[in-house]
Amino acid sequence: MFAFIISRILQALPVLLSVALISFAMFAYVGDPVAIMLGQDYTQAQRDALVADLGLDKPFWVQFATFIGNAVQGEFGLSYRLSRPVADLIAERAPATLELAFTAAILALAVGVPMGVYTGLYRHSWLSRFFLTFSLIGVSLPTFLIGILLILVFAVSLGWLPSFGRGDTVRLGWWTTGFLTWSGVKALVLPAITLGLFQLTLIMRLVRAEMMEVLRTDYIKFARARGLPNRAVHFGHALKNTMVPVITIVGLQLGAIIAFAIVTETVFQWPGMGLLFIQSVGAADIPVMSAYLLLIALVFVTINLIVDLLYYAVDPRLRIGRGKGGH
Repeated sequence: MFAFIISRILQALPVLLSVALISFAMFAYVGDPVAIMLGQDYTQAQRDALVADLGLDKPFWVQFATFIGNAVQGEFGLSYRLSRPVADLIAERAPATLELAFTAAILALAVGVPMGVYTGLYRHSWLSRFFLTFSLIGVSLPTFLIGILLILVFAVSLGWLPSFGRGDTVRLGWWTTGFLTWSGVKALVLPAITLGLFQLTLIMRLVRAEMMEVLRTDYIKFARARGLPNRAVHFGHALKNTMVPVITIVGLQLGAIIAFAIVTETVFQWPGMGLLFIQSVGAADIPVMSAYLLLIALVFVTINLIVDLLYYAVDPRLRIGRGKGGH
Protein backbone atom coordinates (compact mmCIF):
# COMPACT_ATOMS: atom_id res chain seq x y z
CA MET A 1 0.00 0.00 0.00
CA PHE A 2 2.79 2.42 0.88
CA ALA A 3 4.54 1.72 -2.44
CA PHE A 4 1.25 2.31 -4.25
CA ILE A 5 0.83 5.73 -2.60
CA ILE A 6 4.42 6.73 -3.40
CA SER A 7 4.01 5.70 -7.04
CA ARG A 8 0.83 7.77 -7.38
CA ILE A 9 2.53 10.81 -5.82
CA LEU A 10 5.43 10.47 -8.26
CA GLN A 11 2.96 10.24 -11.13
CA ALA A 12 1.21 13.38 -9.89
CA LEU A 13 4.32 15.57 -9.91
CA PRO A 14 4.56 15.88 -13.75
CA VAL A 15 0.84 16.68 -13.84
CA LEU A 16 1.24 19.52 -11.34
CA LEU A 17 4.28 20.88 -13.17
CA SER A 18 2.41 20.79 -16.49
CA VAL A 19 -0.59 22.61 -15.03
CA ALA A 20 1.70 25.21 -13.44
CA LEU A 21 3.53 25.76 -16.73
CA ILE A 22 0.36 26.05 -18.80
CA SER A 23 -1.36 28.40 -16.38
CA PHE A 24 1.72 30.57 -15.90
CA ALA A 25 2.33 30.74 -19.66
CA MET A 26 -1.29 31.69 -20.41
CA PHE A 27 -1.49 34.42 -17.81
CA ALA A 28 1.98 35.85 -18.40
CA TYR A 29 0.78 37.44 -21.64
CA VAL A 30 -2.70 38.51 -20.54
CA GLY A 31 -3.25 42.18 -19.80
CA ASP A 32 -0.80 44.71 -18.38
CA PRO A 33 -0.67 44.43 -14.57
CA VAL A 34 1.85 47.27 -14.33
CA ALA A 35 -0.51 49.75 -15.98
CA ILE A 36 -3.36 48.57 -13.75
CA MET A 37 -1.28 49.00 -10.59
CA LEU A 38 0.09 52.44 -11.52
CA GLY A 39 -3.15 53.88 -12.89
CA GLN A 40 -3.31 56.36 -15.74
CA ASP A 41 -0.69 58.93 -14.68
CA TYR A 42 2.80 57.49 -14.34
CA THR A 43 6.25 58.10 -15.73
CA GLN A 44 8.40 55.66 -17.62
CA ALA A 45 10.84 55.61 -14.69
CA GLN A 46 8.03 54.54 -12.33
CA ARG A 47 6.99 51.82 -14.76
CA ASP A 48 10.55 50.53 -15.15
CA ALA A 49 11.05 50.49 -11.37
CA LEU A 50 7.82 48.53 -10.79
CA VAL A 51 8.63 46.07 -13.59
CA ALA A 52 12.02 45.39 -12.01
CA ASP A 53 10.49 45.12 -8.53
CA LEU A 54 7.96 42.52 -9.73
CA GLY A 55 10.61 40.61 -11.65
CA LEU A 56 8.76 41.01 -14.94
CA ASP A 57 11.93 42.13 -16.71
CA LYS A 58 13.44 38.64 -16.33
CA PRO A 59 13.10 35.90 -18.97
CA PHE A 60 9.97 33.75 -18.84
CA TRP A 61 11.75 30.61 -17.67
CA VAL A 62 13.41 32.50 -14.83
CA GLN A 63 10.03 33.86 -13.72
CA PHE A 64 8.50 30.38 -13.92
CA ALA A 65 11.35 28.77 -11.97
CA THR A 66 11.01 31.45 -9.30
CA PHE A 67 7.27 30.81 -9.13
CA ILE A 68 7.74 27.05 -8.72
CA GLY A 69 10.46 27.47 -6.11
CA ASN A 70 8.25 29.76 -4.05
CA ALA A 71 5.18 27.53 -4.55
CA VAL A 72 7.01 24.53 -3.09
CA GLN A 73 7.54 26.63 0.04
CA GLY A 74 3.87 27.66 0.13
CA GLU A 75 4.54 31.18 -1.18
CA PHE A 76 3.00 32.51 -4.38
CA GLY A 77 4.30 36.06 -4.41
CA LEU A 78 2.38 39.30 -4.03
CA SER A 79 -0.99 40.07 -5.56
CA TYR A 80 -0.63 42.77 -8.19
CA ARG A 81 -4.10 44.05 -7.44
CA LEU A 82 -4.10 44.07 -3.64
CA SER A 83 -0.35 44.20 -2.91
CA ARG A 84 -0.73 41.40 -0.37
CA PRO A 85 0.78 37.90 -0.21
CA VAL A 86 -1.24 35.51 -2.37
CA ALA A 87 -0.95 32.79 0.27
CA ASP A 88 -2.70 35.05 2.79
CA LEU A 89 -5.49 35.88 0.33
CA ILE A 90 -6.10 32.20 -0.45
CA ALA A 91 -6.01 31.29 3.25
CA GLU A 92 -8.69 33.92 3.89
CA ARG A 93 -10.91 32.76 1.02
CA ALA A 94 -10.37 28.98 1.24
CA PRO A 95 -12.71 28.37 4.23
CA ALA A 96 -15.64 29.93 2.38
CA THR A 97 -15.06 27.87 -0.78
CA LEU A 98 -14.42 24.59 1.07
CA GLU A 99 -17.45 25.11 3.31
CA LEU A 100 -19.66 25.72 0.29
CA ALA A 101 -18.18 22.83 -1.72
CA PHE A 102 -18.44 20.21 1.03
CA THR A 103 -21.97 21.30 1.90
CA ALA A 104 -22.98 20.94 -1.75
CA ALA A 105 -21.25 17.53 -1.98
CA ILE A 106 -22.91 16.22 1.19
CA LEU A 107 -26.28 17.46 -0.05
CA ALA A 108 -25.74 15.74 -3.41
CA LEU A 109 -24.78 12.46 -1.74
CA ALA A 110 -27.43 12.52 0.98
CA VAL A 111 -30.22 13.15 -1.52
CA GLY A 112 -28.86 11.65 -4.75
CA VAL A 113 -27.99 8.17 -3.48
CA PRO A 114 -31.41 7.45 -1.85
CA MET A 115 -33.20 8.84 -4.92
CA GLY A 116 -31.08 6.64 -7.19
CA VAL A 117 -31.73 3.55 -5.08
CA TYR A 118 -35.46 4.21 -5.00
CA THR A 119 -35.74 4.81 -8.76
CA GLY A 120 -33.66 1.69 -9.40
CA LEU A 121 -35.85 -0.52 -7.21
CA TYR A 122 -39.23 0.99 -8.06
CA ARG A 123 -38.63 2.30 -11.56
CA HIS A 124 -42.30 2.15 -12.63
CA SER A 125 -43.75 4.14 -9.74
CA TRP A 126 -45.00 7.69 -10.19
CA LEU A 127 -42.46 9.00 -7.66
CA SER A 128 -39.60 7.49 -9.68
CA ARG A 129 -40.89 9.20 -12.81
CA PHE A 130 -41.07 12.49 -10.90
CA PHE A 131 -37.47 12.06 -9.73
CA LEU A 132 -36.32 11.33 -13.29
CA THR A 133 -38.10 14.42 -14.60
CA PHE A 134 -36.51 16.46 -11.83
CA SER A 135 -33.09 15.06 -12.73
CA LEU A 136 -33.50 16.12 -16.36
CA ILE A 137 -34.20 19.66 -15.22
CA GLY A 138 -31.17 19.64 -12.92
CA VAL A 139 -28.87 18.36 -15.68
CA SER A 140 -30.21 20.69 -18.38
CA LEU A 141 -30.29 24.06 -16.64
CA PRO A 142 -26.98 25.96 -16.39
CA THR A 143 -25.70 26.76 -12.92
CA PHE A 144 -26.00 30.53 -13.19
CA LEU A 145 -29.64 30.24 -14.29
CA ILE A 146 -30.46 27.95 -11.35
CA GLY A 147 -28.89 30.47 -8.98
CA ILE A 148 -30.80 33.39 -10.48
CA LEU A 149 -34.11 31.50 -10.30
CA LEU A 150 -33.50 30.55 -6.66
CA ILE A 151 -32.68 34.17 -5.81
CA LEU A 152 -35.82 35.36 -7.60
CA VAL A 153 -38.08 32.93 -5.74
CA PHE A 154 -36.61 32.59 -2.25
CA ALA A 155 -34.84 35.93 -1.81
CA VAL A 156 -36.82 38.45 -3.86
CA SER A 157 -40.37 37.05 -3.92
CA LEU A 158 -40.57 35.22 -0.58
CA GLY A 159 -37.78 37.00 1.30
CA TRP A 160 -36.83 33.84 3.21
CA LEU A 161 -33.12 33.69 2.40
CA PRO A 162 -30.39 36.23 1.60
CA SER A 163 -29.37 36.69 -2.03
CA PHE A 164 -25.67 37.41 -1.56
CA GLY A 165 -22.80 37.26 0.91
CA ARG A 166 -21.80 34.75 3.54
CA GLY A 167 -23.63 36.13 6.57
CA ASP A 168 -22.05 36.34 10.00
CA THR A 169 -19.05 34.09 10.58
CA VAL A 170 -17.15 32.84 13.62
CA ARG A 171 -13.36 32.66 13.63
CA LEU A 172 -11.82 29.43 14.91
CA GLY A 173 -8.09 30.10 14.72
CA TRP A 174 -7.33 30.86 11.07
CA TRP A 175 -10.58 29.16 9.95
CA THR A 176 -13.85 31.06 9.60
CA THR A 177 -17.19 29.27 9.55
CA GLY A 178 -20.79 30.30 9.05
CA PHE A 179 -22.20 27.08 10.50
CA LEU A 180 -22.24 28.56 14.01
CA THR A 181 -24.48 31.53 13.17
CA TRP A 182 -28.05 31.53 11.94
CA SER A 183 -27.38 34.14 9.25
CA GLY A 184 -24.39 32.10 8.06
CA VAL A 185 -26.51 28.96 7.71
CA LYS A 186 -29.24 30.86 5.86
CA ALA A 187 -26.70 32.42 3.49
CA LEU A 188 -25.30 28.96 2.70
CA VAL A 189 -28.59 27.36 1.62
CA LEU A 190 -29.10 28.85 -1.85
CA PRO A 191 -25.45 28.64 -3.02
CA ALA A 192 -25.16 25.04 -1.79
CA ILE A 193 -28.31 23.98 -3.65
CA THR A 194 -27.17 25.80 -6.78
CA LEU A 195 -23.73 24.21 -6.72
CA GLY A 196 -24.87 20.72 -5.74
CA LEU A 197 -27.96 20.29 -7.95
CA PHE A 198 -26.12 19.06 -11.04
CA GLN A 199 -24.02 16.62 -8.97
CA LEU A 200 -27.17 15.43 -7.18
CA THR A 201 -28.94 14.54 -10.41
CA LEU A 202 -25.79 12.95 -11.85
CA ILE A 203 -25.33 10.73 -8.78
CA MET A 204 -29.02 9.80 -8.78
CA ARG A 205 -28.98 8.65 -12.40
CA LEU A 206 -25.68 6.80 -11.97
CA VAL A 207 -26.88 4.92 -8.87
CA ARG A 208 -30.15 4.09 -10.63
CA ALA A 209 -28.37 2.69 -13.69
CA GLU A 210 -25.92 0.67 -11.58
CA MET A 211 -28.68 -0.69 -9.33
CA MET A 212 -30.72 -1.83 -12.33
CA GLU A 213 -27.64 -3.52 -13.80
CA VAL A 214 -26.61 -5.24 -10.56
CA LEU A 215 -30.12 -6.49 -9.83
CA ARG A 216 -29.98 -8.54 -13.06
CA THR A 217 -26.76 -10.36 -12.14
CA ASP A 218 -26.59 -14.02 -11.18
CA TYR A 219 -25.35 -13.53 -7.62
CA ILE A 220 -28.40 -11.37 -6.84
CA LYS A 221 -30.65 -14.13 -8.18
CA PHE A 222 -28.73 -16.63 -6.05
CA ALA A 223 -29.15 -14.42 -2.97
CA ARG A 224 -32.91 -14.33 -3.57
CA ALA A 225 -32.95 -18.10 -4.05
CA ARG A 226 -31.30 -18.51 -0.64
CA GLY A 227 -34.33 -16.80 0.87
CA LEU A 228 -32.60 -13.55 1.92
CA PRO A 229 -34.98 -10.68 2.65
CA ASN A 230 -35.23 -7.82 0.17
CA ARG A 231 -33.44 -5.44 2.56
CA ALA A 232 -30.39 -7.72 2.69
CA VAL A 233 -30.39 -8.23 -1.09
CA HIS A 234 -30.87 -4.57 -1.96
CA PHE A 235 -28.55 -2.95 0.58
CA GLY A 236 -26.17 -5.74 1.57
CA HIS A 237 -25.39 -6.99 -1.92
CA ALA A 238 -26.74 -4.73 -4.70
CA LEU A 239 -25.98 -1.29 -3.26
CA LYS A 240 -22.50 -2.27 -2.08
CA ASN A 241 -21.53 -3.40 -5.57
CA THR A 242 -22.74 -0.17 -7.15
CA MET A 243 -20.42 1.95 -5.01
CA VAL A 244 -17.18 1.56 -7.02
CA PRO A 245 -18.33 3.67 -10.01
CA VAL A 246 -20.21 5.97 -7.63
CA ILE A 247 -17.01 6.61 -5.65
CA THR A 248 -15.22 7.50 -8.88
CA ILE A 249 -17.85 9.99 -9.96
CA VAL A 250 -18.27 11.49 -6.49
CA GLY A 251 -14.52 11.96 -6.14
CA LEU A 252 -14.18 13.68 -9.48
CA GLN A 253 -17.30 15.76 -8.92
CA LEU A 254 -15.99 16.95 -5.56
CA GLY A 255 -12.96 18.33 -7.34
CA ALA A 256 -15.24 19.83 -9.98
CA ILE A 257 -17.38 21.45 -7.28
CA ILE A 258 -14.34 23.17 -5.81
CA ALA A 259 -12.94 24.12 -9.21
CA PHE A 260 -16.17 25.33 -10.79
CA ALA A 261 -17.60 27.09 -7.76
CA ILE A 262 -16.55 30.23 -9.65
CA VAL A 263 -19.97 30.66 -11.26
CA THR A 264 -21.91 30.11 -8.03
CA GLU A 265 -19.63 32.41 -6.03
CA THR A 266 -20.01 35.11 -8.68
CA VAL A 267 -23.82 34.87 -8.76
CA PHE A 268 -24.12 34.99 -4.95
CA GLN A 269 -21.04 37.17 -4.34
CA TRP A 270 -19.76 34.41 -2.09
CA PRO A 271 -16.35 35.53 -0.72
CA GLY A 272 -14.41 32.44 -1.76
CA MET A 273 -11.46 31.57 -3.97
CA GLY A 274 -13.58 31.47 -7.12
CA LEU A 275 -14.71 35.07 -6.69
CA LEU A 276 -11.10 36.04 -5.95
CA PHE A 277 -10.06 34.40 -9.23
CA ILE A 278 -12.70 36.26 -11.24
CA GLN A 279 -11.67 39.58 -9.71
CA SER A 280 -8.03 38.78 -10.45
CA VAL A 281 -8.75 38.06 -14.12
CA GLY A 282 -10.00 41.61 -14.63
CA ALA A 283 -6.82 43.02 -13.09
CA ALA A 284 -4.41 40.56 -14.81
CA ASP A 285 -3.28 39.44 -11.35
CA ILE A 286 -0.97 36.66 -12.57
CA PRO A 287 0.24 35.34 -9.17
CA VAL A 288 -3.32 34.85 -7.89
CA MET A 289 -4.57 33.19 -11.08
CA SER A 290 -1.59 30.84 -11.35
CA ALA A 291 -1.76 29.91 -7.66
CA TYR A 292 -5.50 29.20 -7.92
CA LEU A 293 -5.14 26.82 -10.88
CA LEU A 294 -2.16 25.08 -9.27
CA LEU A 295 -4.15 24.52 -6.08
CA ILE A 296 -7.12 23.19 -8.05
CA ALA A 297 -4.81 20.72 -9.82
CA LEU A 298 -3.48 19.65 -6.40
CA VAL A 299 -7.06 19.12 -5.20
CA PHE A 300 -7.86 16.86 -8.18
CA VAL A 301 -4.65 14.84 -7.72
CA THR A 302 -5.33 14.39 -4.01
CA ILE A 303 -8.94 13.35 -4.60
CA ASN A 304 -7.89 10.83 -7.25
CA LEU A 305 -5.46 9.28 -4.77
CA ILE A 306 -8.16 9.06 -2.11
CA VAL A 307 -10.58 7.49 -4.62
CA ASP A 308 -7.99 4.85 -5.55
CA LEU A 309 -7.52 4.02 -1.87
CA LEU A 310 -11.28 3.78 -1.30
CA TYR A 311 -11.47 1.15 -4.03
CA TYR A 312 -9.59 -1.20 -1.73
CA ALA A 313 -12.12 -0.68 1.05
CA VAL A 314 -15.11 -1.30 -1.23
CA ASP A 315 -13.94 -3.93 -3.72
CA PRO A 316 -12.12 -6.94 -2.15
CA ARG A 317 -11.11 -8.22 -5.61
CA LEU A 318 -8.54 -5.42 -5.86
CA ARG A 319 -6.95 -6.39 -2.56
CA ILE A 320 -6.77 -10.03 -3.62
CA GLY A 321 -5.30 -9.08 -7.00
CA ARG A 322 -2.50 -7.00 -5.54
CA GLY A 323 -1.83 -9.63 -2.87
CA LYS A 324 -1.12 -12.14 -5.66
CA GLY A 325 0.99 -9.67 -7.59
CA GLY A 326 -1.77 -8.90 -10.07
CA HIS A 327 -2.46 -5.53 -11.69
